[in-house]
Amino acid sequence: MAAKDNRQVGPEHVAIIMDGNGRWATRRGLPRLRGHKAGSGRVREIVRACPDQGVRFLTLFAFSTENWRRARTEVVGLMALFRRHLRSEADELFDSGVRVRFIGERDALNPRLQTLMAELEDRTRDNDRLHLTIALNYGSRNEIARAAARLAEAVARGELNAKDITADHLGCQLETADIPDPDLVIRTSGETRISNFLLWQSAYAEYEFTPVLWPDFSADHMADILLNFGTRERRFGAVLT
Repeated sequence: MAAKDNRQVGPEHVAIIMDGNGRWATRRGLPRLRGHKAGSGRVREIVRACPDQGVRFLTLFAFSTENWRRARTEVVGLMALFRRHLRSEADELFDSGVRVRFIGERDALNPRLQTLMAELEDRTRDNDRLHLTIALNYGSRNEIARAAARLAEAVARGELNAKDITADHLGCQLETADIPDPDLVIRTSGETRISNFLLWQSAYAEYEFTPVLWPDFSADHMADILLNFGTRERRFGAVLT
């Protein structure tokens, strides 16, 4: 997507790496899954707050392609939590005008979870108050590789000349092609890496790394970060006069 005007005050699209659930639980002597359950409550709070804070697009990194390496009990518990959360939140998301979509490699997910995802996407398709994208079994390098493969197939079919391929061609093949690129990427828990999340889309995003663990990250924390975003001068490679 094209870069936005540098005069924009608040971010239209915020992407969040929701990190720190396990550490939150461990510090309290609790099983890691208790941290994930606490974190799901924060998802609800942030989703509710976004429209009033001027955010129209919210992307949440829920589970990466690398997270399968975690202990089996944690992965199984997480998948069960995802299913319960989609069932319990479906009515409120619909009634609140939230459109939900998922990005990531669905084939590896439990069929029941895939069904719930598709049903929620279909049910909320016409909502427009907030566009919520959930990255589930998502890895940005894999997404870019799949996009490149689709372009290669188009070249092989004679539909596209390889020398004519531009960045826009590849961007249009990404799963996020129909939404704006993130203006702001937030990572909670104090880690300062982006962990294979929206690498292409975040080329000109602003970043905010906060030490707050995700289960403690409130709408007030979000509001403070958005206020700080408004003080930044976004140049998109240009020199402003």
